[in-house]
Amino acid sequence: MNDEMKDLPGTSQIDAAPALKQNYLAESNNGAQILERKKCNGVLEWIDHRLPFLSFLEHLQHYRTPKNLSYLWNLGSIAGIALVIQIVTGIILAMHYTPHVDYAFESVEKIMRNVNYGWLIRYMHAVGASMFFVAVYLHMARSFYYGSYKYPRELLWHIGIVIFIVMMATAFMGYVLPWGQMSYWGATVITNLFSAIPVVGESIVTWLWGGFSVDNPTLNRFFSLHYLLPFIIVALVMLHLVALHTHGSNNPKGIDVRLEKDTIPFHPYYTVKDMFGFGIYFLIFAFFIFYEPNYLGHPDNYTPANPLVTPAHIVPEWYFLPFYAILRAVPSKLGGVLLMFASIFILFFLPWLDRSPVRSGNYRPIFKIAFWFFVADCLVLGYVGGKPAEEPFITISRLAACYYFFHFLILLPLIAKYEKPLPLPTEL
Repeated sequence: MNDEMKDLPGTSQIDAAPALKQNYLAESNNGAQILERKKCNGVLEWIDHRLPFLSFLEHLQHYRTPKNLSYLWNLGSIAGIALVIQIVTGIILAMHYTPHVDYAFESVEKIMRNVNYGWLIRYMHAVGASMFFVAVYLHMARSFYYGSYKYPRELLWHIGIVIFIVMMATAFMGYVLPWGQMSYWGATVITNLFSAIPVVGESIVTWLWGGFSVDNPTLNRFFSLHYLLPFIIVALVMLHLVALHTHGSNNPKGIDVRLEKDTIPFHPYYTVKDMFGFGIYFLIFAFFIFYEPNYLGHPDNYTPANPLVTPAHIVPEWYFLPFYAILRAVPSKLGGVLLMFASIFILFFLPWLDRSPVRSGNYRPIFKIAFWFFVADCLVLGYVGGKPAEEPFITISRLAACYYFFHFLILLPLIAKYEKPLPLPTEL
């Protein structure tokens, strides 16, 4: 009977009906998925045509970088992560902070004691500021050694210096917000420096204070600016990245690269490398947060601000100490202020002070020695900047300040003119 049924016309079609139905449904589903995908792609294309965000992400995926970059090139990405941490923790802290001279100190203590994980967020923000400066200082030193400020990356270097200056302003204003003894007196001393400027100095100080002394208007202004400036830093970082991607990264050998032969895609090769660098960074970060959160701070800042009691020794945060030493090296108040600002703004002229056609310090034997002398000089300035204004620290700070400017204004031009570099390699 079954054999006869098989021989009947149309029987095979009946048996095949479920399979045909499944194929039809599968094709319908595939067609619907393709149609949905086309609609989705159409929407994304519509958005990307007007705001090329997706094209930018694709550019990052295919962006090619020199194949010989060392872990020192992780420092830019690490600084970016540090900035994100500062912004996120700062926004959370601002939700609980009270910018008033009568309540600021107590609000910080409330954050530490009563807010859930407030101690962790506050320490992440405070320690994160120091870690941010560590990353930036190392990033600048690497750029200095490998000549990343030279043609065609001069503007890249200049934007980086602007970021550094805005960072310093942001950090100074943030240091005032806890309204402890060192916060108050640090604000008083540093803002008073502007009074040395002829004609307009007193007006600048009055505007910064919002009155005739450091008081509640000062704290409100600093809180407002401290909240605003990090977002300006983000905008400057975007410009920095555009300038970087225009001519590409420098490399340890300091030679121009050939696009295909000497480069590799940024992703996945350097994203993986960055992840490793982030791991090392977060280990160090976590050590200070959980074991030594106050190591880089000052104990006087755990005492409420008192305008009637002057601390025995007023010092800024450690990342300002080299410039503070230069400020104190000059007996004249105006001279010290001018020299301190000059020590920062001289960095803008570095591409023209160092005229050597060779970028990398690896192939400049005299420059390499001078570079490490300069690093030692900066460390000496930082050390004496944290010491009392007495001998022998005053004399040491004057000698170190003299060498700082001697390095930029005399030594670098002479080295560039008379140094005989080693032969450069022809490829990476």
